[in-house]
Amino acid sequence: MNARTTQSIELIDYPQPGIYDELLGDDLRPRPAARTLFDYVNRLGAEELVARREAVDAAIMAMGITFTVYSEAGNIDRAWPFDIIPRTMSKREWDRIDAGLKQRLTALNLFIDDLYNAQRIVKDGIFPAEVLAGSKNFRDCCRGMTPRFGVWAHVCGTDLVRDGDGTVYVLEDNLRVPSGVSYMLENRQLMKRLFPELFKSSDILPVDDYPTQLYDTLAALSPRQDDRPVVVVLTPGIYNSAYFEHSYLAQKMGAILVEGSDLVVKADDCVYMKTISGLRRVDVVYRRIDDDFLDPEAFRADSMLGVPGLMRAWKAGKVGIANAPGAGVADDKVVYTFVPQIIKYYLDQDPIIPNVPSWLCMDDTQREHVLANLDKLVVKPANESGGYGMLIGPRASEEERRKFADLIRANPRNYMAQPTLAISTAPTMVGDQLAPRHLDLRPFVLQSNRLHVTTGGLTRVALRQGSLVVNSSQGGGSKDTWIVDTGEA
Repeated sequence: MNARTTQSIELIDYPQPGIYDELLGDDLRPRPAARTLFDYVNRLGAEELVARREAVDAAIMAMGITFTVYSEAGNIDRAWPFDIIPRTMSKREWDRIDAGLKQRLTALNLFIDDLYNAQRIVKDGIFPAEVLAGSKNFRDCCRGMTPRFGVWAHVCGTDLVRDGDGTVYVLEDNLRVPSGVSYMLENRQLMKRLFPELFKSSDILPVDDYPTQLYDTLAALSPRQDDRPVVVVLTPGIYNSAYFEHSYLAQKMGAILVEGSDLVVKADDCVYMKTISGLRRVDVVYRRIDDDFLDPEAFRADSMLGVPGLMRAWKAGKVGIANAPGAGVADDKVVYTFVPQIIKYYLDQDPIIPNVPSWLCMDDTQREHVLANLDKLVVKPANESGGYGMLIGPRASEEERRKFADLIRANPRNYMAQPTLAISTAPTMVGDQLAPRHLDLRPFVLQSNRLHVTTGGLTRVALRQGSLVVNSSQGGGSKDTWIVDTGEA
């Protein structure tokens, strides 16, 4: 184990050859956006940092910031795992990412609207008809619909990673019911309590306006533009892993948290909320329920979570739904591989942020390459999330790779592969020392009548040494993300 000391804080397991660190350069000196942070942390010293971390952990427990892990033993609520050393990035670098995220969501929404209407991109041979035919998230009942502003995915959580050479890539797009933004907001509040002096001395760009931005995005979807809209957050209930976020956002927006049984669709195709004083019309539903359970009339008839007739109300233009039903057609890891062509087709632009190089198993030549190199690649199923169902080839056993090869041969449309990236790290507290841990970044992009990108996002960190899996359900945690205006032109 290598150990180095930057003044009073010891760095262990540094440097990491071939891996980009977000806060430290190859010489282990802080990057420009992290200089003020490291000066401050070193003045505090290890003992004080440990004390502040313990205070934050206690605050997380007291505030009830939790997430739910589904396991064979049942649903387990756990305190949110949080690391107190933030991830930093300069505003100059962020401005380019901001533009790239706006470009990407604009093109994806044009793509979704086209698929449910003219399907020009299929007829022009840019997007294969067989990929669309094999999509589990294409909803026939949405054909011919164009939601307000032509926008289907109003909230997108785009996962970004940085490779060893410093290049930032889009790892995947989350367009159905992306989660995590409440933890981004809570992380910032925790850091303000932890390091108040730094927020006075550094130009750290804010994220606190997200609930207002989200409300404005949703309110713009209201069919009744002359009145203050009634916005509800539709949750599956308290046993959902993201219930903390559902209740948190409803409270912060001044919206109403509801379950399916709280809503009813009447003969006029309007959605109403049951209240003690009678029915009250609902204008916008921010749904946190998957399509399959949204409306038993249109999707799964056995769903007890949704609202009978909700699709009918939406198609009649009597209610706005975010994200729109059917938006998940673009939330597919196989569709992801076509996003550069999608951007070029609809916007006549090259992508500002590149995709990770990928191989499609539905292509015979590419599939043979994947099967011959399973020990070097990461293989992902088209529609899984949370880090489930994928193969990390270099860390898998021969038996696991053999089973995955059989899965690929049986259903090649369902799989794509990518190289195992040397994902960037950042110093993370391990005991009273700082050690590198791999991480990604999920900014949140909003679109209705305008576009908005959070300044930064949710940094997810793999707390286990050497792990590349950042998902909280599999042992990951999070950091606050600081976009710092260093004054660089």
